[in-house]
Amino acid sequence: MILSFHPIFTGDQNRLCAGREPDEEDLAAIRSADAVILPQGCRESLYFMAKGNCPRVFPDYEARFAYPDKLGQIRLFRKTGVPHPQSHLFSSTKDLKSRYPLQKPPLPLPFVFKFAWGGEGETVFLVETSEDFEKIVAQASEWEGTGQAGFLIQSLIPCRGRSLRVVVIGKRLLSYWRVQKESEGFHTGLSRGAAIDWGAEPALLGIGASAVQEFCSRTRIDLAGFDLLFHEAGPEVPLFLEINYYFGRKGIGGSDRYYEILEEEIRRWLESGEKNGQANGAGQRNGLKLLKLKNGLKL
Repeated sequence: MILSFHPIFTGDQNRLCAGREPDEEDLAAIRSADAVILPQGCRESLYFMAKGNCPRVFPDYEARFAYPDKLGQIRLFRKTGVPHPQSHLFSSTKDLKSRYPLQKPPLPLPFVFKFAWGGEGETVFLVETSEDFEKIVAQASEWEGTGQAGFLIQSLIPCRGRSLRVVVIGKRLLSYWRVQKESEGFHTGLSRGAAIDWGAEPALLGIGASAVQEFCSRTRIDLAGFDLLFHEAGPEVPLFLEINYYFGRKGIGGSDRYYEILEEEIRRWLESGEKNGQANGAGQRNGLKLLKLKNGLKL
């Protein structure tokens, strides 16, 4: 029996868990299923319930929950040894000030300041002066008062105003450049005015896609959009910037095309007989503990 929690994919049984924690009925359905299909907006509790009680679960979100937010992604890049911009991680402004005076930041100006959360570049800032740095630290301190804490300071990579997006859907990889109209532009997201280029420098497209494919073979990530940079002065080594578990679809043909590919890959995965990888022990224990605390379920 194929159990789907995805609102688009039709299984033998369909359930929706949007806006709520999974319950006893969800658990019973999962235990009866041969495979479980999860939504892109999957809760951690639902993921670990599925992973702990069914041999086949798609997508594999082990890395997503074991290494959350932008800080966690840098830790994953470090663990796997993939090239990425030099980064300093901070849990709070207090953490920053205990290690570095504001007059002497961890990297030379200019550099990039990223909050741990947010998408489409809305919480990513170019810091060019000491005054910029003081302002962004003050902003970080203000947001900490609302419970939003954590940020990183990252080296600025000259990249001719472009980034490479590699979208992974199952075993399918789709790559394209996001190019800012002005080559010196900082943000390269489509929401910030960048244009899509599917064909420029195909050799680099291939290098980036191969690097992501290798990374995914090690981390088992099978649904995400990766952002990569190539330094304008070379060498031709892709630098891993971010992993987007929610990603725009314009560059891959829009939502209809995305869902078409997703359904094809889910069906390919179902036919392949692939099973769950070995779960991260700590991650699975934490997930099961989380479920017990939230739901009182007998796991």
